Amino acid sequence: MKVLVSDNLSATGVEILKKESGLEVDVKTGLSKEELIKIIPIYDGLIVRSATKVVADIIEVADNLKVIGRAGVGVDNIDLAAAGKKGIIVMNAPEGNMITTAEHTMALMMALSRNIPQASFALKNRKWAPKEFMGVELFEKTLGIIGLGRIGSNVAERARAFQMKILGYDPFITQERAKLLGVELVEMDDLLTRSDFITLHTPGQADGTPLLGKEQFDQMKTGVRIVNCARGSLIDDKALISAIQDKKVAGAALDVYHSEPLDLDSPLLKVNEIICTPHLGASTGEAQVKVATSMCDQIIDYLKNGNVRNAVNVPSIDAETLAQIKPNITLGEDLGSFVSQLVDGPIKRIVIKYNGEVSNLEVKPITNAILKGLFNRSIDGINMVNAPFIAKERGIEVQESTSNEVHEYTSTVQVQITSEKEARTVTGSIFGKGDSRIVQLDEYNMEAVLSKNMLVIKNIDVPGVIGNLGNVLGKNNLNIAGLHLGRQGEADKAVAIINIDSPPSKEALGELRDISHIVSVDSVSLRLI
Repeated sequence: MKVLVSDNLSATGVEILKKESGLEVDVKTGLSKEELIKIIPIYDGLIVRSATKVVADIIEVADNLKVIGRAGVGVDNIDLAAAGKKGIIVMNAPEGNMITTAEHTMALMMALSRNIPQASFALKNRKWAPKEFMGVELFEKTLGIIGLGRIGSNVAERARAFQMKILGYDPFITQERAKLLGVELVEMDDLLTRSDFITLHTPGQADGTPLLGKEQFDQMKTGVRIVNCARGSLIDDKALISAIQDKKVAGAALDVYHSEPLDLDSPLLKVNEIICTPHLGASTGEAQVKVATSMCDQIIDYLKNGNVRNAVNVPSIDAETLAQIKPNITLGEDLGSFVSQLVDGPIKRIVIKYNGEVSNLEVKPITNAILKGLFNRSIDGINMVNAPFIAKERGIEVQESTSNEVHEYTSTVQVQITSEKEARTVTGSIFGKGDSRIVQLDEYNMEAVLSKNMLVIKNIDVPGVIGNLGNVLGKNNLNIAGLHLGRQGEADKAVAIINIDSPPSKEALGELRDISHIVSVDSVSLRLI
């Protein structure tokens, strides 16, 4: 088997490949697109960093290629859809950058607290002005960490050494896990109002909207300092600059931006209170060795043993099996995404039950699809391969059972999520040749179509409620595409799932919740695979 390394890779990693029996390794860097197209058909594996752009034209002719390895985290330079269609596994090496990104976060936090770049610049320009650069200590300050994954957890560990008080916001972290990290788990609003420093370690939001904008800055403690080594899209740059000008925010340290490389005329570079670094989070010699060795080990393990680690596109499922289970994979991912948007509090346990004909299929990919749907809105690069590992890493118990017993439907998939606050259950079934429907939500029976935008409404079952709902939806220009009702009895509680053509605004949701006899209103959006 032949492996091509087309970018500059640590010599340590290349040596690992060359020592492996049965592998022929070529290192050819600086190839043009045309040159790569000519030679790629003979290779079984390809290892890149960020320079090589593995576009669809290259993948189309890569007839022997089985795996693409990205020695790093980001896979923006690889056409994942084209690779998936070609049956090529794409892997990355997320662990290699954990420490270096966490350390860069701490470096920026310290530079921000003591105005180090500004003071250095002034002194090198022949200005001695220590009073102008008065800073603050990290000691006993409150640090708010948004996102407690690999990097966020490492930041928490390092912040404890400075005796900082640590708050954390992460919907997928349990209290037990947070306690082990020395973190007080809080809601976002609480974190914003209490923190002296805030650092971001979470993926960009699915719709591309900033996590921190004017509304969030207004909530923050006066004099707060912000660090972002995660995604540029998480912060509204204009709102940040305005908050600094208004003295609400004392300063910010940024390593990532909405578009990179950063425009040298960017307003961010003109604000003295903002420290900017050119995406240095993973830029250490040690990190480059780690990602190289990790990726080379993964490539070898896959080519020689068929083991897939850190895949970022699709799992390897044979065509026959995929044809059998694909409708249920789609149903499973949608159910996971649906119920994840209803449950309140960090998830502790997931119980999945397969009943009827589906129990005779290979259900593990369906379970993985459910987990993928569960994490879709919070984790970048989530897929059916790495979803179970993410669940385990976050301390979430996953239970799976099958039964041939048939009730009202020939096949059902049930997903129950238990959080620290409540338990929610949704059951789905396939109608006809692939029509996914919810047949039970908690204790309420119904047959609800799954769609891109939905409202889940619980109400007291009295006359006039549905009419009032329709009036508010019409007032807010929200067209009803479907209405599905479930109830237990007269004058009792009822549930409605309403399919709408567009997502509701915050104002519309507020008006719906203000309707008499309405108990709760949830907005659910699905990506519908």
